[in-house]
Amino acid sequence: MTDFNPDTPFDKPSACHAQATEAVLLALRTSPHAGLGSDEAVRRLHLCGANALPPPPRRGALMRFLLQFHNVLIYVLLVSGVVTTLLGHLVDAAVIFGVTVINAVIGFLQEGKAERALDAIRDMLAPHAHVLRDGRRQEVAADALVPGDIVFLASGDRVPADLRLLDVRSLRIEEAALTGESLGVDKSIAPVSADAPLGDRTSMAFSGTLVSYGQGVGVVVTTGAATEIGRISTLLGAVEGMSTPLLRQMAGFSQFLTWVILAIAVAAFVFGTQIRDYSAGDMFIAAVGLAVAAIPEGLPAVMTITLAIGVQRMARRRAIIRRLPAVEALGSVTVICSDKTGTLTRNEMTVQRVICADGEVGVTGTGYAPQGGFERERRELGVTEAPLLADIGRACLLCNDAELSLHDSQWRMVGDPTEGALMTLALKAGSDPRLEREALPRDDVIPFESEHRFMATLHHDHQGKARVMLKGAPERVLALCSVSRRLDGEPSPLDADAWQQAMDEAAGAGMRLLAVAERSATGGERTLTFADVEAGGFTLLAVLGITDPPRPEAVQAVASCLAAGMRVKMITGDHAATARAIGQQLGLAADVRVLTGAEIERLDDARLTEVVRDVDIFARASPEHKLRLVQALQARGEVVAMTGDGVNDAPALKRANVGVAMGHKGTEAAKEAAEMVLADDNFASVAAAVEEGRTVYDNLRKAIAYILPTNIGQAAMVFCAVLFGLTMPITPVQILWVNMVTAVTLALALAFERPEADIMTRPPRAPDEPLLNGLLAWRIVFVGFLLVAGGMGLFLWEVARGASLEAARTAAVNALLMGEVFYLFNVRNLYASVLSRDGFLGNRYVLLAIVMLAVCQAMFTYLPAMQGLFGTEPLGGDVWLRILGFGVVLLCAVEAEKLVLRRFFRRDEAHLRQACPTHSPGSES
Repeated sequence: MTDFNPDTPFDKPSACHAQATEAVLLALRTSPHAGLGSDEAVRRLHLCGANALPPPPRRGALMRFLLQFHNVLIYVLLVSGVVTTLLGHLVDAAVIFGVTVINAVIGFLQEGKAERALDAIRDMLAPHAHVLRDGRRQEVAADALVPGDIVFLASGDRVPADLRLLDVRSLRIEEAALTGESLGVDKSIAPVSADAPLGDRTSMAFSGTLVSYGQGVGVVVTTGAATEIGRISTLLGAVEGMSTPLLRQMAGFSQFLTWVILAIAVAAFVFGTQIRDYSAGDMFIAAVGLAVAAIPEGLPAVMTITLAIGVQRMARRRAIIRRLPAVEALGSVTVICSDKTGTLTRNEMTVQRVICADGEVGVTGTGYAPQGGFERERRELGVTEAPLLADIGRACLLCNDAELSLHDSQWRMVGDPTEGALMTLALKAGSDPRLEREALPRDDVIPFESEHRFMATLHHDHQGKARVMLKGAPERVLALCSVSRRLDGEPSPLDADAWQQAMDEAAGAGMRLLAVAERSATGGERTLTFADVEAGGFTLLAVLGITDPPRPEAVQAVASCLAAGMRVKMITGDHAATARAIGQQLGLAADVRVLTGAEIERLDDARLTEVVRDVDIFARASPEHKLRLVQALQARGEVVAMTGDGVNDAPALKRANVGVAMGHKGTEAAKEAAEMVLADDNFASVAAAVEEGRTVYDNLRKAIAYILPTNIGQAAMVFCAVLFGLTMPITPVQILWVNMVTAVTLALALAFERPEADIMTRPPRAPDEPLLNGLLAWRIVFVGFLLVAGGMGLFLWEVARGASLEAARTAAVNALLMGEVFYLFNVRNLYASVLSRDGFLGNRYVLLAIVMLAVCQAMFTYLPAMQGLFGTEPLGGDVWLRILGFGVVLLCAVEAEKLVLRRFFRRDEAHLRQACPTHSPGSES
């Protein structure tokens, strides 16, 4: 017993896993028999703080709303709005400010929705703990634990703090969330090496992990942020997030566009004042009108709404997008770094191989669902033709403390994962738990202990016959067996060499091995002792190969990602052999290369950056290793997506360009760090997200290629008026009307275009690829010129016919929009022809947008209130025919330009398709 004086200050011992229990208790000034006193616990709580992770930093609602304006293009719009206000054009300014506010509201509401969804699943630490205080056992809130508290653990408990174990009884703890290792860890009280990795510190129980089997007692050594989970939380806070390619490109594009617009406006001002002798005041107004015409006010709203539509599509696939640009960023991903346990695998142990005296039997099905059966030499094997399988199932069921149950079409396991796998095997073999336990009730048990490495149970049937079931480490069980049994149920000599060869092959495939045996006993036995088991005489039934297998859908998803030009790398805390076997089953590469955490430690950052590209699996990786690996890949210019579900994944999730957390089995730390949360934990959704991201990017480029010609056309009309000394063919308020209705109606229809047929066979686009390449820039200028010719031509025509200035401007505005209507069909496919039924009728949103625009333009032209606001007049039927004719001419001109490009690039069609992404007309959301 450790002497305890409550007045003596306690120390916080270091490397508790390497110290004897007495030394730890002495340093903490606590007693294993009485615990802390209530007053001392209160004092320590005040000193150390609550046992809770610090809440994630949250911005207030006002700050989140204001940050929606933190964008260069938005700054340009705001400055334009201020200047327009100062010039007295209040209607124009109201429209500009209205666009920016709508954009901000959409982003604000989406972020709030995602945060509320994550708040609903926040529950990281155990809510209560059983402790020893004042000499008696009591239940306290987990956040009230302090260093020195004596804590009791039982199967099913979540460890409430970091504990140095004082006593264990068959204690096994699942640490997958912390270390990434899928198998439970058998705990002991013996000190381990001071430099032992986290997963090998068997004398410790870590906060947030789950007790799967047995009981234990431990003393709290660290709480809250000082725990291993808290340390990762601190590491997470120091990680800088990455900007997405879209945000970087939009920032660069906006700056470029800003300088071009300013240069043109200044040039117009200088030309008007110096060459045309206009007054500085008049030319300043004209220059501002030109700038307002050139700025695509609706582009931020279209970009945000296009991303939001991508979010809605992902939501239908059970994915929560926490940050809008992450949807598009997925489309540029070149490398996916994935955790193994629970992401590429199910985190559900499964028996996949049965080794018996006369060969091996494969087991189909994955997870705890008892769906599947047995096969041998690619032929289904029934239990009736292999009676041994029924015996194996009975032994696995009876020598077992786990429970399987079906809830809401989901099979759930309570107990140790390995025993859960044995229960599933028993059900596949046709065993009925209730009938088997009634026929052979259990009399006694020797639970599994790491010292003797087996579990044995004693059973009696109703005729008084006794039977001992045994399972454990193969080398331990084989030593107790004298004979084996064939599949047909007949005995067979025990060939130790043959068994060892088969076990070596299974172990080389990354399987965990467990032997199952049985023995008849005298009917008078009612207790089971070690001496009874050590007497031997068992019949070896089988050696079982157990793994946490890949998800079937993950195998397909990996193949899809590789076909799309992306590399998939596994980063796991598990052992190298296990990780390699899973990697081979997933098809990560023809020759899977593995690098361990110890080898990563010996590499500096420069060398790691060199080797990271060619390595497929990183095993025994710590959180720091995962973070270094993501940074090394990014240093090579890769766009990295990181998937994971554990606390140990959180820092890398935050650093990655796109972090993807698992929503069902993922920890709160992982969800908080990620941009996207998969509600169904399905890795296959990552490939779908990449497809959706590429689609969003394609649609954004199409929207830009559609919106900018309008701005160029309007700005050029104003510039031509200045250049040739003409009356302004379009007023600033009419310019804003055209920009807004184009963006709100026509351009939004492009956001609903579905993925193109070849979208997942293209290589990832380069992260530095500009939004506008040479071909798109040419298309924008070409269409802009056509719009100038049509709008300016109709304006001059109407003026020459004696129409009023208001009527001529009304015709010019409607000509611009009619050209945009027909160009909308052109832009649905930037390369192929749209002169087909599908090209015109394939997207119902395009048709709906045209109807909405027609209504808007009818109001704009004929409604008296709108006439007064925008300075318009009604048009006659002959004018509308000329306007319609211009639209048809524009459609045919662009299709002719496509035909020329197709013929010119016939020998390099792949290059043209990369420059102008293809699309199959006729798609809709």
